[in-house]
Amino acid sequence: MSRLTLSRLKKSFAEIEIIKGIDLEVNEGEFVVFVGPSGCGKSTLLRMIAGLEDVTEGEIIIGGKPVKDLPPVKRGIAMVFQSYALYPHMSVFENIAFPLRVEKLPHDQVNARVQQAAKVLQLETRLQQRPGTLSGGQRQRVAIGRAIVRQPKIFLFDEPLSNLDAALRSEMRIELMELHKRLGSTMIYVTHDQVEAMTMADKIVVLNAGEIEQVGSPLELYHKPDNLFVAGFIGSPKMNFISGKVAAAEGGEVVVDLHGLGRIALKRQGAGDLVGSEVTLGIRPEHLAKDGGPFSFSVTPKIVERLGIHTVTYSTLPSGENFTGLFEGDPHVAEGEPFSIGIDPAQCHLFDEQGKAVA
Repeated sequence: MSRLTLSRLKKSFAEIEIIKGIDLEVNEGEFVVFVGPSGCGKSTLLRMIAGLEDVTEGEIIIGGKPVKDLPPVKRGIAMVFQSYALYPHMSVFENIAFPLRVEKLPHDQVNARVQQAAKVLQLETRLQQRPGTLSGGQRQRVAIGRAIVRQPKIFLFDEPLSNLDAALRSEMRIELMELHKRLGSTMIYVTHDQVEAMTMADKIVVLNAGEIEQVGSPLELYHKPDNLFVAGFIGSPKMNFISGKVAAAEGGEVVVDLHGLGRIALKRQGAGDLVGSEVTLGIRPEHLAKDGGPFSFSVTPKIVERLGIHTVTYSTLPSGENFTGLFEGDPHVAEGEPFSIGIDPAQCHLFDEQGKAVA
């Protein structure tokens, strides 16, 4: 069993509370990604699961067994760090075999496990080389191999791709996803890169200031963010936010005055008590239409990025808010030339004064 349960988990350094009461279930075989901005507590939380940080309060349960008082080696976990942490004087074989040597396993068993891990990671021909002769991606594979041979209940990854260049990061993402399918193991992966989170995770845990903002599948978080923080963090380019005020609400429809851009009507059942209150309208850049739509207004791009497959425009609204558009291909837009933006009300998100999504 490799099910992980975190219950009321807290971590403090002196008077500063870093992790503020985390409750989380990670099912056996899931690929779960902890994501959030720098300083949100995601690496601290991972290190607590690994046993590298003490728990101030709460419980960690792995496979039905409380482990918070156990040393890392007794928890049935293996961790891959941001730095490869390889021994430069040892061969690839010996780097992978090192944890098994520490356990004093028989030579035949060590050899079999290393050969199996090398085959999974396509390192068979590199076993006698030293780390200094390998590329960054190959070194990361060796670090992952060292985790695989331990046959852990849970794999923990702490930003393992951050030292790689963009092309290699993309390749390694695919390799890690394929590895997860082959092994069927529970994996917990920490990153600040929401693109990594969206492409790799079965389930994403969005953290902010030591608390969980939302847990869900990538598309659940993309289509139904619980609050402004999640809406702005998930998605690239980030969601546009336009301030407004509820002018009317009746029959499951709410009319929002967007302060100089006009009024837009949205289908919302839970907005009856919001009349007169300030709200925020959210619309993703990729959900905009060029040359008008059900609701439209004019923008003047300050910057236009032409990326071939799509074009990105950056504008400023009369209220001073930044506004980004993402359009397929190479539409006719130019810096300093106004054009009409169309918004489909069905694609809009609405958040109340506290930043909570309005259903």
